[in-house]
Amino acid sequence: MTMSLFNDGWTVRRKVSGFVDLLGGDDAATPVTLPHDAMRDLPRSARDGDGPSTAFFPGGEVEYTKRFQVPLAWRQQRVSVEFEGVYRDAMIYVNGEFAGQWRYGYSVFRISLDAHLRYGQENTVSVEARAHWDSRWYSGLGIYRDVRLVVAPLAHLADDRVRITTPDVDAERAVVESAVIVKNEDISTRRLTLEVAVHDGDGALVASDRGPVTIVSGREAIVRNRLFVEAPRRWSVDHPNLYHFSARLLDEDGAALDAVEVAFGIRTIRLDPRRGLRINDETVKLRGACVHHDNGPLGAATIRRAEERRVELLKEAGFNAIRSSHNPLSPAMLDACDRLGMLVFDEAFDAWTEMNKPFDYTLDFTEWWERDVDAMVRKDFNHPSVILYSIGNEIHEYGSGAGAVIARDIAERIRAQDSTRFVTTAISGFWAVAADVIDDLRGRLDDAAARGVNDVMNEMTEFFDAVTVSDVVGEKTAEAHGVADVAGLNYAEARYADDGVRFPNRVVLGTETNPRDTAVSWSRTLEHDHVIGGFTWTGWDYLGEVGLGRTDYTDDPTERGGGDPAYPWLTSWSGDIDITGVRRPQSYFREIVYGLRKEPYMAVRRPMAPGVRRLEMQWAWSDAVSSWTWDVESGTEMEVEVYSDAAEIELELNGITVDRRPSGRDSGFRTVFTIPYERGTLAAVGIGADGGRQRTELHTAGTSALVVTADRRTLRADDGDLAYVGIELRDELGILDTAREVTVTVRVDGAGVLQALASGRPSTDESFTQESWRTYDGRALAIVRPTAVGSISMQVSAEGLPAVTIDLTTSAV
Repeated sequence: MTMSLFNDGWTVRRKVSGFVDLLGGDDAATPVTLPHDAMRDLPRSARDGDGPSTAFFPGGEVEYTKRFQVPLAWRQQRVSVEFEGVYRDAMIYVNGEFAGQWRYGYSVFRISLDAHLRYGQENTVSVEARAHWDSRWYSGLGIYRDVRLVVAPLAHLADDRVRITTPDVDAERAVVESAVIVKNEDISTRRLTLEVAVHDGDGALVASDRGPVTIVSGREAIVRNRLFVEAPRRWSVDHPNLYHFSARLLDEDGAALDAVEVAFGIRTIRLDPRRGLRINDETVKLRGACVHHDNGPLGAATIRRAEERRVELLKEAGFNAIRSSHNPLSPAMLDACDRLGMLVFDEAFDAWTEMNKPFDYTLDFTEWWERDVDAMVRKDFNHPSVILYSIGNEIHEYGSGAGAVIARDIAERIRAQDSTRFVTTAISGFWAVAADVIDDLRGRLDDAAARGVNDVMNEMTEFFDAVTVSDVVGEKTAEAHGVADVAGLNYAEARYADDGVRFPNRVVLGTETNPRDTAVSWSRTLEHDHVIGGFTWTGWDYLGEVGLGRTDYTDDPTERGGGDPAYPWLTSWSGDIDITGVRRPQSYFREIVYGLRKEPYMAVRRPMAPGVRRLEMQWAWSDAVSSWTWDVESGTEMEVEVYSDAAEIELELNGITVDRRPSGRDSGFRTVFTIPYERGTLAAVGIGADGGRQRTELHTAGTSALVVTADRRTLRADDGDLAYVGIELRDELGILDTAREVTVTVRVDGAGVLQALASGRPSTDESFTQESWRTYDGRALAIVRPTAVGSISMQVSAEGLPAVTIDLTTSAV
């Protein structure tokens, strides 16, 4: 069998209909390399798409086309194409003939080409996809994940159905059980031999076996082996040790027919309400990040390096787990989680039979859910990083008996295929019972509206919290929670203690938590053994659902909060890390709450004009920047936040102590000072109960210039690698100039292209395809994609500043 990337040589165009094509419609097609997101490159406007949900990007229909040569030898082989993800309603044609389809936009699927191929000739494969009012967030459009061409002999291994389990593990040895499916599509019975082996991370052979297998024509056989690995190196977050399982199929003469290799990890997971989640017999609390599938400036394009970089940065920020919100995670990110040591909570759906958007997955659920669940489990099975499957997020039906029936069906279908992991829910108590309480909420909001925006927001929050902890939620969601191994609660930390008493056998997970409540939610997680962790909304900022975490500045005392922001808002602005990979202040606050950082962290709230109020939305952290460089007059009052677990914080300005206040857990790990602005050095000193001192400083930047830094200077010349090039305004001492804004222009020459240019600015009308972009808080980001072996030269310029050139090299894979 050969499996090769099939990402090169495609074109994409807008698709209208076959009638238009026949009559000589617009045939203009653009060459692209997959993965590719056609939506990202479309112009945004206030009138397009589904508005704030999709970041004002339009939907549409596209057609991808690729021509490829089919050798005569393939007559005696089986040929298929594997798509890791096409958004959405993929229709696949080979030489103009319909070959297959897949409706869900997040499933890995294969399409057989055999019935349509013309051997010894050039062939054409076309893929149609569409997106239109079908998602609560930015979905992207097109073939946004990798594609592979799979060519196998008539007698071959089912490479996507290999199953590796480790049911019995101790310090001395691990039992490794394999199940390999051998298929015979030849016309005669075959008497073959299967060899299996396990190699460790250094490539050393640690176990092997072989045996005969007889397969009748048109049948398949499951071949099981039980192997033993001595002194196993277990997989964990801190030690992500991987092993490699290989299987070779030999013909009657001993010649190799086919082979497959998969990575796996040796680890155990256990679950109970007294000791919580145990991995390799050690209790682990999940410090989780919810993530959407888009890659910010790349749109939905799932380029392998982009997925790897996200996992790297999330782990550096203190997270040990990722929740895929709210759809199955990409194979590329799963591979990265395996290699880097990140636990995964993989989620199936965001809707079942009650719609969130007019043309969403509810139209396909009843016919397709089983195939999509099967695809998720098939994708995840051998990944040691995956520990939890979620059957659905904030499903409206969770609070009904009919919904519990569906929940049970999905959970049991998962268990029938994978009994080695746990199943969870992600239930919003409010939405599960919303039909029973919504009239009461409307009445309370009408009363509050007359009193102003703060009353409206407070009323909504108080009502939401009251419903969440009510008995009606406990009763109506009991059956849905009962079908799972872990009760997933969205924004319901107030239920943790009572649920531990009312449901003594229940294990609880905070499937979504608010960044504003980090200190409280983590404290409650640590207090209760039956609570195994929490996942913040969100770990990484994302496109669409714009402005969830925004801060508005208004002088209108009657303005009603909580509504959708207007164009050109682009991102949710609720993430610990912005879309370019820069950690925001709330990320450092979280790190301190988790006990992973001792040094204090300082951030300064953006100054407001006189008479203007600051209005923070429900998921907003304070609108603060870690900087003491501001374009304001001396004496302007500035609000300084200091995050610390120290008993007290002493604030110094230019060497003079200006204030000292309590800090630490009793102060919510955050102390706020108001001081007059003065250029120079601002310092915060954390003073522990034992008198120990930890110091951090912010300095006012001097005259700044462009500083350009690449995360890697040598790239692989394939379609999965990228260079992330940071563009910053820094002075001669390296201090970031957050007060200065310039428009940077990027030019890339040689063996690469500028794949995207962006900043972390949450509201902008700029396009990721532009060669110029405004900096935000002193930063911008360029993403370079290699196209061939050779050298890449990148020049960055801005008006009034010396240009900077950086050189990269691409090498053969």
